[in-house]
Amino acid sequence: MSVEGTWNLSISTPIGKIEAVVELRDQDGVLTGVAHGAGEHVPLGDITLDGDRLTWKQAITKPVRLNLAFDVTVDGDTLQGTSKAGRLPSSKVTGERRTAPERQA
Repeated sequence: MSVEGTWNLSISTPIGKIEAVVELRDQDGVLTGVAHGAGEHVPLGDITLDGDRLTWKQAITKPVRLNLAFDVTVDGDTLQGTSKAGRLPSSKVTGERRTAPERQA
């Protein structure tokens, strides 16, 4: 299953809902990615796809400096799972793959 594409994520944290965008690409069989949110563009690390389970790590500095670990299950064009920041409680993550605009014939 391909997870390539642009994903709109919603993360329900103790301080409120955070919206982010994650772009995933397959480059010669290796998944790479970048996250956009709160004015930041951060690379994703340790990206692993095992069946329908997708995990990655990223560091953010806004609204506070945190190292995040994501663990989600992909089902077609949707995903759900958790994001964990250190000792803080896990936050629920949901996401939807953006669909390409339809071309006019």
